[in-house]
Amino acid sequence: MTDEHTDPSNPEQDLTMRDDTTPDAPMTPDAPKENIVHFNPWRDFNDAAPQTDPFGDEPDLEQITQFMQVVFGYCDGLIPVRSFIDKGQGIDGRPHNIWLEADQAAPEKMATFATWASREGAAVYVIPGTVAAPGQAKAAEILQMQTVVVDLDTGDIAAKRAHLERHLGAPTMVVESGGVTPEGQRKAHIWWALTEPAEGDDIARVCRMRGDIAAKVGGDMHFRSAHQPIRVAGSVYYKNSLKTQVRIVELNADRERDLAEFIEAVTDMPPAPGVSLQPEFTHPDKPAMDDVLVTPVREGAQDDWSRFEGASAAIGYFIRMVHEGRMTKDEGWEGICGYNAAMLRPQWPVERLKRESERLWERHVEKYGPPLIRLDSGAPGPVEMPAFTLGALLDDQSPMPEDIIAPRVLTPGGLLVLGGAPKVGKSDLLISWLVHMAAGVPFLGFTPPRPLRIFYLQAEIQYHYLRERLKQIALPPEVMAAARNTFVATPKLKMLLDNEGSVRVARAVRTAFPDAPVDIICVDPIRNLFDGGPDGGGENDNTAMMFFLKERVEVLRDHIDPDCGVILIHHTKKLSKQQVKDDPFLALSGASALRGFYTSGLILHRPDEDCSQRKLEIELRNGPALPPKVIDKVGGQWVEINPMNERLVRQEVGAKHDAERARKHDVILAILLDEASEGRLYTSTQLGEAFENQHGLGSQFTIRERLGVLATKGFVKFRRDLSEQGFAATRSHFGYLCVEGMRFGQDPIIDPATGEVLGEGISVQPSHYKCPHSGRARDVENPAVWIYPEGGDE
Repeated sequence: MTDEHTDPSNPEQDLTMRDDTTPDAPMTPDAPKENIVHFNPWRDFNDAAPQTDPFGDEPDLEQITQFMQVVFGYCDGLIPVRSFIDKGQGIDGRPHNIWLEADQAAPEKMATFATWASREGAAVYVIPGTVAAPGQAKAAEILQMQTVVVDLDTGDIAAKRAHLERHLGAPTMVVESGGVTPEGQRKAHIWWALTEPAEGDDIARVCRMRGDIAAKVGGDMHFRSAHQPIRVAGSVYYKNSLKTQVRIVELNADRERDLAEFIEAVTDMPPAPGVSLQPEFTHPDKPAMDDVLVTPVREGAQDDWSRFEGASAAIGYFIRMVHEGRMTKDEGWEGICGYNAAMLRPQWPVERLKRESERLWERHVEKYGPPLIRLDSGAPGPVEMPAFTLGALLDDQSPMPEDIIAPRVLTPGGLLVLGGAPKVGKSDLLISWLVHMAAGVPFLGFTPPRPLRIFYLQAEIQYHYLRERLKQIALPPEVMAAARNTFVATPKLKMLLDNEGSVRVARAVRTAFPDAPVDIICVDPIRNLFDGGPDGGGENDNTAMMFFLKERVEVLRDHIDPDCGVILIHHTKKLSKQQVKDDPFLALSGASALRGFYTSGLILHRPDEDCSQRKLEIELRNGPALPPKVIDKVGGQWVEINPMNERLVRQEVGAKHDAERARKHDVILAILLDEASEGRLYTSTQLGEAFENQHGLGSQFTIRERLGVLATKGFVKFRRDLSEQGFAATRSHFGYLCVEGMRFGQDPIIDPATGEVLGEGISVQPSHYKCPHSGRARDVENPAVWIYPEGGDE
């Protein structure tokens, strides 16, 4: 605040209070604890009946009681109290300090002290916190604080109050301190009471919040210090020959705030209109930065500028150097610490230095945008480059780090690249894979140690189509349920992974997983987010690719968590089937530097365009080689196909023969259905003889061979007795050929009860089938139900 005895330009002035209430006998810190009720009232306090002041500017017991309840009602310990002669009265006097027990008697004792001080022309201040022993009043000695206060002493006080109430809610108490601004507005202290006293680290949070509030509304920044005193409501203000009461103008005693919730509200509150968040020198001639950095500055405003001004200017200088990329963050912090040690007399505590640096950094970024620097990198610098002897490596018996995805597909700090041609299904495969990993469920032989936290940074699919795709992917319900909160995806992003993009991604990842570090960051695809650096190179440029991998991907990973894994999705270029077969990883688009950088590579390709099966090639650097996987979608889910079933030679010829057999299968079944509807049925021999060299079926022997296969697989069965249809009994071992859904003739079948037309022709149901094991005829148990042997239903 600006109207106290201490120098307003120095928030860290030592306000240690000595118990020197009796001027002739100052007390040392080792003296026994004293309280106001023990002092000689004839020597220190005049206890004569107070005289009534016709102007009503005497201390007010009721207001003092209300003030003490708001500020100290929940606190334990001693309240540091100070009185001193207000400036501008033409009189002089020494300060008087006492410590009051924070109990029910404290308001009455404070009123007695305020009455004495008013007769001496002295103001009364308290530190709004309690300490453990008399003589203590330093910031580090404050034990409890139960309020948050901001001192409004300049500018449009009413507008600032309105801004605070709009964003932080109604205060617990508003006190007019007695001063008046040049514009004629009364200066005010705005108080918010907390639900319980802050202790330990929470006191630092309260003080930081007091500073933030003051910075955002143009209040007194000295209240960032825990030991900053403030006037007592109900006492008398004497400054500049103006005698008036420090009075409470608004009181909401039941209005209390939770500390954590209040901090969030202060963080979200924007600066008041016209308020700058940058520190300013109080004197008109702002010194040159070179002078600030080499000029010592002492407490108590003994020099041309205060310690706060000098420290703020120096911190701001190093922050600008770091923001512009001319220093690393470590170098900037070393510069700030060096200035603090060399130029501030005495130097600031490291905790305050960090707090002030972080505050100014955040506000500098808010004003000037993301930094033009690397994010904090965990990579060792030249000085700290690790090196190990052979013996040290051989003797190290520590366990290997746990794979993020086993077996060694993605290791801690590793980089995996998944490549594939457009429309080959890599996005579908990737999403299924990531969801399984987020659920902690193995997928295609890839196993996570537990449910993984996954951030899917994708720049291809817009929001509505992304949610549609996720709903269409056929995943087990238990997998989807387990991954609901551990799989986080972005909609299509229109950005590059440059400096600004990296900062945005880092913030998004930390927001998505605030309680634990992310396990996997997936970028899909590289092409849409690629940043080739200052030269603007493309992904075909090895230098640009290395810049993207080292200065963007690695730095982002190390900034978020050096042990998390990164998956990059990339396109492949067009190569011949033979080239892909010889070395599938040559198919990755762009610069060859990518292959030399990753720790794991996966290529998804389709060896045969007419076949739905895909092959997943795997290349590992941190583990033994893994054989390629043959995968396919069955029932909407990705499954691994046994490679023993895959042809190794003459694959194209074999595929043609497979297709021809499938065609004959369909033609034979269609012929049997059509012929039956025309009133014609056949045995195997008769069908072969009747349709030899027709419909591309080949000879009668070829037809009979195909019928034998179809009968073994259950697609063809037999009916021996067809006397009802006018067919004589056959001497064939099996009987007439019968297929599923066969109907004899085209006469309508009418329900005699309802007259409804049930269909055309008479249903032909089998009586026998060919045993797939012995090849002998067996009776059908239920002709109405067509059953295929296991593995026969295609």
